[in-house]
Amino acid sequence: MEALHKFRILMLCRLHQFMQSSKKLLSVILYLQQRLISTSCPLQGKRNFRKFLVYNKRGTRVVKEAQRTQLNPPVAIHKRGVRDTGVLIDGKYVEIPEKIPELVVPDLENCKLKPYVSYKAADVVQSEFTSLDLFNAVYAQKVLEDFKNGKLKDDGSSEKPSENELLTPEEALLRARKTGSDIF
Repeated sequence: MEALHKFRILMLCRLHQFMQSSKKLLSVILYLQQRLISTSCPLQGKRNFRKFLVYNKRGTRVVKEAQRTQLNPPVAIHKRGVRDTGVLIDGKYVEIPEKIPELVVPDLENCKLKPYVSYKAADVVQSEFTSLDLFNAVYAQKVLEDFKNGKLKDDGSSEKPSENELLTPEEALLRARKTGSDIF
């Protein structure tokens, strides 16, 4: 019985020690979870300027002089996304007219449309433009007229074919892929 009593006292002592150490551990954990505010600068005056893009501003006077005078400077001049409209040939800059952007702006003087579309405007739902729709839009009227007037040959082709009917499949494909062919 006395051994059991000593064992219980020993266990209580160890439990007490554990509780004391866990209180210390708990206070350390709580301290680490707190938000620490410091009034001194942690960087000692150093700042991170890598996120600020300052193109063509870095470099010594020698580097900047090399950028102005040399064909291939050691540090390339940043052009901020603007493409050149010419090339350097033997140290001379030659303009290429095809590289100069040309803005084609229509004359909208008598246009009734306004630049704003209301959110209340009805949605336009249009089905897919199929080959049958294309046939009806381009050939159907002429074929119907030729049939009514009896101007069809025995094989069903027209006696006087239109310009579109004379096209070969290759020519029709080239015409369909031309710029502006999707505008009716």
